[in-house]
Amino acid sequence: MSLKTMKKEELELMSNKDIAEIILTESKRKMNTADLFKKIMKLLELPESVFEKKIADFYTALSTDKRFILLDNGKWDLRSNHTSDKVIKISDDEDEEEEEEEDLDEKQDEDEDSLDEDNYDDTEDEDFDDDTNEELKDLVVIDEDELELEQ
Repeated sequence: MSLKTMKKEELELMSNKDIAEIILTESKRKMNTADLFKKIMKLLELPESVFEKKIADFYTALSTDKRFILLDNGKWDLRSNHTSDKVIKISDDEDEEEEEEEDLDEKQDEDEDSLDEDNYDDTEDEDFDDDTNEELKDLVVIDEDELELEQ
């Protein structure tokens, strides 16, 4: 879809963001908000008064559309033309996380295997419970009020 081959009626049916995407794609250069919007106005043959009324809405539309990126120099470009170091770093981190998860899974499997083996004596637990109950039978629970009275 080329702007040169499109009729004004076709352009009027498109959103300003879609037209801006085509402009940035065809021109292969970055443009600031005002220049980009003026080019759209020229294509749509809009009066100059529209510029003042709609430029803020156009800026907001570009800002919220994920297809566009605002560069440090204040010019717009297509996000698809830019790669991010963060994306690369995230993918590297994901590989490390996957390796860590695999290590954890292997360790959990080993732990489960060791739990499956019956290496302890159940009778020791019963003796422990009896000893604990014997020691606790003489204990008395005291309320805070009673504790203050004793002091």
